[in-house]
Amino acid sequence: MPIDPFYHKVFADVASHTEMFELLNIPVDASLEDRMTGACYAGRWFEIEQRAYDEMFEVLPPLFIGRAMFALSEMKAGSVGSVFFEIEVAGRKRWFHGYCDLGDPGAPDRMRAAILLRETGDTSHMSRSEKLEAVWSTTHSDFRGLAGELNPTAWPRQHPGKRTVLVYVAGIGTTLQLLEDLTDEEIQYRLPHRRTP
Repeated sequence: MPIDPFYHKVFADVASHTEMFELLNIPVDASLEDRMTGACYAGRWFEIEQRAYDEMFEVLPPLFIGRAMFALSEMKAGSVGSVFFEIEVAGRKRWFHGYCDLGDPGAPDRMRAAILLRETGDTSHMSRSEKLEAVWSTTHSDFRGLAGELNPTAWPRQHPGKRTVLVYVAGIGTTLQLLEDLTDEEIQYRLPHRRTP
């Protein structure tokens, strides 16, 4: 199962201080509307040095500070802004910058999960909520949705707006299930895994 292409790494190495600023200011080939709303920036990320992470924390008052992450108070465009992450990858702390739509409260956590999966394919260090975000972001849009989205009278109408995924249940067939109700085994099965050559 591939990682959602919405989250994409835009620089192969660890960006130096100078390279980080070049990447933050790189022009994007997109429509004027996408540049003004920030849609063409959301999902882009790259790795940075710890020094840059620490320095950016001091630049502007953060919009928010979360679990090993913070967002700058100045937006790139629309509601899309810079989020800086400290993520432990294979037992070593690393630092990243990503553009997230900060109008969506779950966007930074989804990006964090996507970065971790992209960098290691190892899910052992991920919390249950991070794994659920990774499952959601890597599930094709044809197989996920919101409860009541298409048919307000259909199950699970008692949970309107909650995220659902299609699952196969032996003896029943394919059915909708709330994302949060997936068992650990169902989550593990749906996570992308890095294949060894």
